[in-house]
Amino acid sequence: MDGIEIAVDRIGVFQDIALFRVRGYVDTTTSPELQRLLLRTMEEGVCQFIVDLGFVNYVSSAGWGVFVGEIRGLREKGGDLKIIQMTPDVFEVFEMLEFNRILQCYDSLEEAIDDYEISRGLDLRSMVTIRMDAFKNREGWPQDTKAEEWSALPPIGGQEQRVGFRPALGANRRQPGELELPLTEKVKKLVTENPLMGPWAIRRQLYSPRFGYTRVGYFKLCSLMKRIGLDTKAKRYRFYRSR
Repeated sequence: MDGIEIAVDRIGVFQDIALFRVRGYVDTTTSPELQRLLLRTMEEGVCQFIVDLGFVNYVSSAGWGVFVGEIRGLREKGGDLKIIQMTPDVFEVFEMLEFNRILQCYDSLEEAIDDYEISRGLDLRSMVTIRMDAFKNREGWPQDTKAEEWSALPPIGGQEQRVGFRPALGANRRQPGELELPLTEKVKKLVTENPLMGPWAIRRQLYSPRFGYTRVGYFKLCSLMKRIGLDTKAKRYRFYRSR
């Protein structure tokens, strides 16, 4: 269909997560094709979805309606639908229409997969998943995609993906303290040290030895800071003065 390209793959430890890689735009003319593929995949028994919008230029309210319309049924079955890698323009509309209250979004594929696996009780610190790069050779997809965005993908051609399990190096040697703080407390601690730091600077500080290389997506961090009242420089300074 003109204006949209969709590639569907199965990913995750149990190969039961459907990854939709969407390219182009999603509006009243293209959203029926997306909905058709979603429904067909659900009929195959899949109830966990990740939709990659990294190469989508525009999503209309009709397009968002496709995702929101299926979310209740998916969650009743114990599944969900997560959005990843939205461009700033798409994310702005997503937040303006308050779909962030309904749908979860992530900066990377790795984060969304981890969220599914953790919810099922898998200890990701003790798992080593072989990363597949065969998808980079698929026609039409860019070759400079970051490595972490392709983690846990199955190989092309029906070959078996082997997943090994072993204790992560140093997993039992972590010391209590700042490493063990919840993400919210780590953010507050950084703000009390320097209220002038914005989300980008805080994100860089979190991904350091001091905080155990805490990974957090930019949009997720912005949403968190907004929820705890630290989303503007003025609010961060007031918080800093109150400590």
